Amino acid sequence: MPVLIEEKDITVSQNTVLSGFHAVSARLKMDPESISVVYVDPTRKDRRMREMREKLIAANVRVMNADDRRLTGLCPNVPHQGIVALAEEKAPTLDFHTLLDSITEDTLLLILDGVTDPRNFGACLRVADAAGVQAVVVPRDRSATMTPAAAKAAAGAAETVPVVPVTNLASAIMELRDAGVLVVGTAGEANQNIYDIQQNRAFAWVLGAEGDGLRQLTRKRCDELASIPMAGAVESLNVSVASGICLFETARQRRVAK
Repeated sequence: MPVLIEEKDITVSQNTVLSGFHAVSARLKMDPESISVVYVDPTRKDRRMREMREKLIAANVRVMNADDRRLTGLCPNVPHQGIVALAEEKAPTLDFHTLLDSITEDTLLLILDGVTDPRNFGACLRVADAAGVQAVVVPRDRSATMTPAAAKAAAGAAETVPVVPVTNLASAIMELRDAGVLVVGTAGEANQNIYDIQQNRAFAWVLGAEGDGLRQLTRKRCDELASIPMAGAVESLNVSVASGICLFETARQRRVAK
């Protein structure tokens, strides 16, 4: 049986915090040995928690009891569902030069310019995973990182979708274009919309944060700009919603073409 947590057991600052069933399950499936400890709410005795405990024990992962105060303290402002894991920080699985070398006609990329909200960032990863994106490219110094809030919003996609940070996003876009990728940015004022563009080739969507949108230099480096048709009164969409619309239009076109 798990024992009551003592705060001295694990140093939080040396670990990545994974909050909620999706995030913990994904890491357990991908790399159980990287998990230092999983803290669970002992008052939660439902089937989902019982099954999770069984999986953790079967994988020889350390499980300890923790009350709500402690769980909330590990991931402030992030719903924990009664389960929080501390795990080794995930090393990048793909660098930009390797990405360039792996471009094929089926490549689909998502490039995020200035998405600094961790929940939006995590939600974009979730959408990218669902759409079959090869990698998400972000600026190294102007992007959200994999915080507990981002991992929670990603719902496990943080373990499956490579995030590729680059020092200079504009230069990276040019290198992708040179490698044969059609790079299209989203902009409300564009003369064409996302449905006008043929996407049955190596392709990348570039999206900016809601409100600010794409930076000027990023816009200039794109092959084309396209808008998402808006029928109502709102002028923009959340970046994760916009990412889903764009990426699944690409997926639709490719499915129809087969």
